[in-house]
Amino acid sequence: MAHLEALLAEIDRQATVLAGEVVRLRRDFHRHPELSHEEERTARVAADYLAGLGLTVTTGIAGHGVMGVLKGGRPGRAVAYRADMDALPLEEGVESAWRSRAPGVMHACGHDLHLSIALGAARLLSGMRERLAGEIRFLCQPAEEGPPRGNASGARGMVAAGVLNGPPAAAVIGLHVAPQLDVGQVRYCPEVVMAGSDHLVLTIQGKAAHGATPHRGVDAIAASAQVLAQVQAVLLHEVDARHPVVLTFGKIEGGARFNILADRVVLEGSLRFLDERVRQKVLRSLKRRLAGLSQALEVELDLATTDIYPILKNDPALAERAAAVLTRVLGARHVQAHQPAMGSEDFSYFAAKAPAFYFFLGVRTPGAKGEPLHSPLFNPDEAALPVGLKASASLLAVLAEENS
Repeated sequence: MAHLEALLAEIDRQATVLAGEVVRLRRDFHRHPELSHEEERTARVAADYLAGLGLTVTTGIAGHGVMGVLKGGRPGRAVAYRADMDALPLEEGVESAWRSRAPGVMHACGHDLHLSIALGAARLLSGMRERLAGEIRFLCQPAEEGPPRGNASGARGMVAAGVLNGPPAAAVIGLHVAPQLDVGQVRYCPEVVMAGSDHLVLTIQGKAAHGATPHRGVDAIAASAQVLAQVQAVLLHEVDARHPVVLTFGKIEGGARFNILADRVVLEGSLRFLDERVRQKVLRSLKRRLAGLSQALEVELDLATTDIYPILKNDPALAERAAAVLTRVLGARHVQAHQPAMGSEDFSYFAAKAPAFYFFLGVRTPGAKGEPLHSPLFNPDEAALPVGLKASASLLAVLAEENS
């Protein structure tokens, strides 16, 4: 305990010393955002930084992924820290000296903060490597925002490449900035953290006809209105209200001309769930109702589903241990348990492979409104960076101990 207390005290001091360095990194990444599968500069900067600290660096993992391995001077466990690093296709609406220089591309989800905290933690911990236990792997992950390219990109691709193997990671850590939380606040979930999600494509095939003679065709647009109503009825009447599930359609395409009945309509949406049994029930119910609607409306209905992300779950024992560490270094009033979110995250692939702990870091200036993630006005408070640095480095140092 005395050794860990001294280590945590040193991390606390160094997090303050390195605050400016982490801010510098964040502003550099923010000026030069890159979309999913295009993170060439970002990966190069991260790899060079880690190599400069004396870490063993591997590049080109699952696209532009980077892994830096820090070996401690004492026996211990292997732990991993994941930081996503891609940006979004948005034109930035915030004026600052570090405003995005890439037209139509912006770090609007905080991945510039995530990566900067990871690199800051690598620098902080590399300076005390002889006092550290085990092995710490810093995983700079590409393509969290964009659609995966098969099984070889994003988190799934990095897991498939073996970044959690040899020796197996005893814990994998990740964080996400939270604009609804004030700077200094941290939230975590004891088990389920974020929803699993499916991509749904519903095709409605009718029969074209002149708009003056609709009785000679089958209107796929009119059918789509009834289909949408019945789809939502599945959630209302067939799912226990105590089991959160969200089904939304955000895209609809159909029709070729104003005076021709559309013969085909395609709807795309997502299903989000916190329980796999609920997911299966909803999909069964949808298929049953669609079969009946197909006959009643005289249209062909085809529902195709593709899983996007599994449910993100923290390991309960690890979450309890990690929460105790965060409470120790940040204070009890700054660390609280939280309800699961209905958003999704590909960190769930890491969590399916190794015991995981994923938490949320407040980035809202106290008293401010705070713009949401994925907004062109997203403008996190950089005062959160040393908080994230201290929290992350402390977790890694403690969890790498053999008795953690």
